[in-house]
Amino acid sequence: MPIHDWTRVDAGLFHDFHQSWTVALRSTLNAGRLPADYFALVEQHLHGPIPNVLTLRLSSNPEHVRESGPSYADQVSVVTEPPTTHLTQRAELVAYARRAIRITVRHRHGDVVAVIEIVSPGNKASRGEFRRFVEKSASLIRQGIHLLVIDLFPPGKRDPQGIHKAIWDEFQEDDFEFPASKSLTLASYDAGSECVAYVQFVAVGDPLPEVPLFLRPGCHVPAPLEETYQTAWTSFPATLKGLLTR
Repeated sequence: MPIHDWTRVDAGLFHDFHQSWTVALRSTLNAGRLPADYFALVEQHLHGPIPNVLTLRLSSNPEHVRESGPSYADQVSVVTEPPTTHLTQRAELVAYARRAIRITVRHRHGDVVAVIEIVSPGNKASRGEFRRFVEKSASLIRQGIHLLVIDLFPPGKRDPQGIHKAIWDEFQEDDFEFPASKSLTLASYDAGSECVAYVQFVAVGDPLPEVPLFLRPGCHVPAPLEETYQTAWTSFPATLKGLLTR
């Protein structure tokens, strides 16, 4: 299904779609897309703004560990090969900085391993909101939490070179040429011993490509963006679809 031009409707309509897409992502990830002892929850409280989808692993406390079963690699299609994307960047300095500040982030149901954020117009509505979003994203990565950012809105005055550039500048300022023909961003961050960003650029009318959701350094599962986008679109009010398909 092609990506729609969400700049043609007001923020409230995208918020409704955003909510459905978030739930579809959580449900699909929990329907066998994650290894045993991993699970996804919607909009759980974490320090700072509430993330859209939180991926957790059950605590290593023996009473929370499941009985022995298939190995990690046998449970689902966990990929260990680096993804192929338009842009791959590495931040060597992050490893040194995190030696002093890395902590284990815990949720009452387990350890937080990954966060999925779907950017909304509200995240870019003001300088303060945009800074909160960028700083929260960088903070998650510094704490060793893998991050997937989905931005279906083109660059604006807050992010003239895209959302990834704004986040990456929190680690190191690298120049890159933003492809004007594909102005929407899907950025996946592997928060291992060094931060590695895998960035895919897309445009309105493109299908959503397969992007990685990292669960541990060097290991990821495909994030079901296309499938879940289509699920959310199916339930979007028919009378409003014409605003985006004309």
